[in-house]
Amino acid sequence: MAVKPAPGLKPRPNHQIYLQALRRLTPEQRLLKAFELTDLSRALFREGLRRRFREASDAELERIYLERLDKCHNRRS
Repeated sequence: MAVKPAPGLKPRPNHQIYLQALRRLTPEQRLLKAFELTDLSRALFREGLRRRFREASDAELERIYLERLDKCHNRRS
């Protein structure tokens, strides 16, 4: 039975298959997958900053990256 996506979201026909594959992973494999996804997220975030701040030096980009991460981690305070 296919689940209808929420308004504004595109259909994800393979989502259930993906979830089943994740459930078959060992705890070690799940942890490695989490690390992999974290690394990917960070790389995408850095690339987005690099494209937004094209003129910034590597040091400036690192400062912006760390400032933005700090904002994300401190949203509850």
